[in-house]
Amino acid sequence: MKPEDLFDLSGKTALVTGGATGIGRMAAEGLMAAGARVLIASRKEEACRTTAAELNAFGYSGRVEGFGGDVATEDGIAALTAELGNRVDQLDILMNNAGTSWGAPLGEFPHSAWDRVMRLNVAGLFHLTQSLLPLLQKAASDDDPARVINVGSVMGETAHGDRAYSYAASKAAVHHLTKILAKELAGRRITVNALAPGPFVSKMTAFATADESVRQRVGAQVPLGRVGRPQDIAAALQFLCGFGGAYITGAILPISGGINVETGPDLFQEAYE
Repeated sequence: MKPEDLFDLSGKTALVTGGATGIGRMAAEGLMAAGARVLIASRKEEACRTTAAELNAFGYSGRVEGFGGDVATEDGIAALTAELGNRVDQLDILMNNAGTSWGAPLGEFPHSAWDRVMRLNVAGLFHLTQSLLPLLQKAASDDDPARVINVGSVMGETAHGDRAYSYAASKAAVHHLTKILAKELAGRRITVNALAPGPFVSKMTAFATADESVRQRVGAQVPLGRVGRPQDIAAALQFLCGFGGAYITGAILPISGGINVETGPDLFQEAYE
């Protein structure tokens, strides 16, 4: 293997759920730039087709196809699995990115916010992965495993509720499921890893990132001094899905600018002054 080939994804097929916007779109661009054929799916079929056309116009070596798919229901997952089976013979990469959130102050957080968030972020992710195992196994080999990349969150590993209690708990569940599946699927030569992003510009975080002045203030609270950029996601996908990531499974990769290791002020700060 030549060093210049470590991140080459030519000839590989990938599915990115929720791939029309935000982190999903960033990942799709990174995968196609490395040569992959990328299928993006979400409930908003037209948005997926529009995003695919926009990405294909960049002239990368890979290609993107957009179509509709709902990961929030059992019937939706069955339909998505069938549609994918009509399009590909095997699946090298599955990125479980589709997700939702809900925010409300403590004391006002509704019961309904739990079922809606957990159904998509946890149950949908698990059931889609389970449904696509036959296609993933067809692509898997000792030297080049198939890859599953789950999208967790830094809020799933740190005590940041930020009024999104069901979201934070769902992402902690995603991290734990990632480790369980990594253990169980290693023998089938399928690696399972997760990203744990901090703040990135997306529809989900529009309240904190759409306005530039607010985005700068939010970024200033991150140890590395900024919110995430598209290339941070793209590079992580190229690494984990290329030959460089072939020996990594069960990892929770923090892409959070250091939020994952924040512990507050030094315990003995007052004694030093």
